[in-house]
Amino acid sequence: MTTTTETALPDRPTSGDPDVPTVTARHFGLAVLALAMGGFAIGTTEFVTMGLLPQIASGVDVSIPTGGHVISAYAVGVVVGAPVLAFLGARLPRRALLVALMAAFAVGNGVSALSSSYEQLMVARFAAGLPHGAYFGVASLVAASMARPSRKGRAVSLVMLGLSVANVLGVPAATVLGQELGWRAAFWAAAGLAVLTLALVVWFVPSVPGDAAASGRRELSAFKVPQVWLTLLAGAVGFGGMFAVYTYIAPVVTDVAGLGERSVPVYLFSFGLGMVVGTWLAGIMADWSIFRSLIIGGVGMAATMLAFWLAAPYGWAALPVVFLITTLGSVLVVNLQLRLMDVAGEAQTLGAAMNHASLNIANALGAWLGGLVIAAGWGLRAPALVGLVLSIAGVAILLVSARLHVRDREPIRA
Repeated sequence: MTTTTETALPDRPTSGDPDVPTVTARHFGLAVLALAMGGFAIGTTEFVTMGLLPQIASGVDVSIPTGGHVISAYAVGVVVGAPVLAFLGARLPRRALLVALMAAFAVGNGVSALSSSYEQLMVARFAAGLPHGAYFGVASLVAASMARPSRKGRAVSLVMLGLSVANVLGVPAATVLGQELGWRAAFWAAAGLAVLTLALVVWFVPSVPGDAAASGRRELSAFKVPQVWLTLLAGAVGFGGMFAVYTYIAPVVTDVAGLGERSVPVYLFSFGLGMVVGTWLAGIMADWSIFRSLIIGGVGMAATMLAFWLAAPYGWAALPVVFLITTLGSVLVVNLQLRLMDVAGEAQTLGAAMNHASLNIANALGAWLGGLVIAAGWGLRAPALVGLVLSIAGVAILLVSARLHVRDREPIRA
């Protein structure tokens, strides 16, 4: 087991040294690995549904477009669950809350595997999405409390790295498993990963108390802070550009670039690898400056969207561009998480959890707008231009945020 130094407010240093961890873990690396394993489990189940959509639709006797709604059901679960569970769990001990969230996630995936009808599967996927945002929010707070304040950005990025690695290893492996043994096997695998995470959290994550002073009113106070809304909006809009491109990458590779279907997994691997590199880089950049990292990520994504639009017709020339898109996008995601943890003030749990609700809105927005421009006859490259506009809009929102800091004579602490 682990030994801890506990305090009523675990996110604030208690010693005279402002650069000491608030909570001491006996094995910091193993504790962070346990938290990241939860991200790996969540990332695997979130994205494997896309790879197994034909098999899932056939298994519950619906068309592929109708089957795609199970992906939306999960996203809606994330958006609903993030604020609700953070609101209800703010006062609970954080390790216990992480265990409860992973247990619920395991049950949601187990019920998904057992679903015999489309309606049951829709409900199960919604339920599986509920713990998603709250888990990442609480895990980020715990990781930050175990690290020195000057390195909390790297600690949070290590937790988020689990989600990125899932796109490189977990999703392909679960997809193959589902193709060979049936789509239900992929959800059973996700449930197993959740149980493994639960055990690792109990063994290696120190006991971190909740916020005894938390109340429903105080957590909801985060929604009264303009900077919280601006940060959420910057994520929902600015990150939507990546999903505008990611959603339609397969037809771009085959119909625009003129490559074979076997080239699509190579492009998807490049997307996943970019997420891993970007998440690692984001932690280093965050410890330098969170706000500047957000601006760099947003401007960089806008530039790479334009580069993708230009390079798409030239075969493999677009491959390094998609790597850069997700690298810069991951820099944006991690630093949005850290900024929300800062600007939410005393409503830390709710603020930290809302990031993934915002990102799932970005997912829906980017895919929807990308589909609109394709349907309007602008061509398969057009979603990249949508991504360009969304990225620029996200940067504009961040600049408004900075302007408010100046107007209120407040330093941009993050």
